[in-house]
Amino acid sequence: MGQKENNHDDNNEEVERRGQQSNKKRKRKEVAIFGNYRNYYGYRVGQDLEEDPRLKVLKKEWFEGKDCLDIGCNNGTITITIAKNFGCRSILGVDIDGDRVQDAYWNLRRTVKTNTRKIPPKTSKLEDAGGVNGVQNSVTNLETEETRESLMNCSSLQGKDLLNIVTFRKENFVQNWWPPEDKCYHTILCLSVTKWIHLNWGDDGLITLFAKIWKLLQPGGILILEPQPWQSYYKNRQVSEMAQTNYHNIKIYPDGFQEILLDKIGFRMVENITSRLSGSKSGFDRPILAFWK
Repeated sequence: MGQKENNHDDNNEEVERRGQQSNKKRKRKEVAIFGNYRNYYGYRVGQDLEEDPRLKVLKKEWFEGKDCLDIGCNNGTITITIAKNFGCRSILGVDIDGDRVQDAYWNLRRTVKTNTRKIPPKTSKLEDAGGVNGVQNSVTNLETEETRESLMNCSSLQGKDLLNIVTFRKENFVQNWWPPEDKCYHTILCLSVTKWIHLNWGDDGLITLFAKIWKLLQPGGILILEPQPWQSYYKNRQVSEMAQTNYHNIKIYPDGFQEILLDKIGFRMVENITSRLSGSKSGFDRPILAFWK
């Protein structure tokens, strides 16, 4: 009898040990080394707000009828809302995390279904989901056939089809992505992204980001930048060995970004558009800057 009890206790300990190991593995997998948090917008904006308060400081004329780019789009919440509220001609969201890109397409489908009325498929203007924005293969391989069929069955929103306006791509913007056919943009968003590029690719990665944005903007185009403060780097410096190494080697600090963008990259003007960001949670009342090329 005593032997059975001991075996039973040993089995319980083994199950508990495996459970702890599984939890540790799960936690390790969920570390967002690129800032690619699964519930980023719920954490930052809060569940009690209807929309991201940062949208209040953006001007419609920066987006209406314009080609736009959102770097580090996460689950596409801001990308989709800008397209819907400000009437972009096109907006592309780029994120390094394929799971977040899938989330973004899911949010796009949900938004279209919520805000549109069903019309007969024959009258739908959407004929080819792969030709969105005139970009061949803009829908990534991550999008399943089910996703494609779901997109095809959605109708237009007040005469403008969001599915012809919004696209997403899984790409490493800093290291290896350029738009097809040397496409340029009127407005580029880079919101709460600079810290993660800085921690992963150091000062060189940051300069590459700024120079690439400048090259991708049309003359007179606008960069909308929301840099994270230096103190937030400290909190995330140990997300990876690379981040820890880069953290100690960084020589360009966020309060110097403006000088670099104006004096070295070549932007001609900057405006602090932060205004009053009502609704932001504590620690997220960051400056938002608009730079003109």
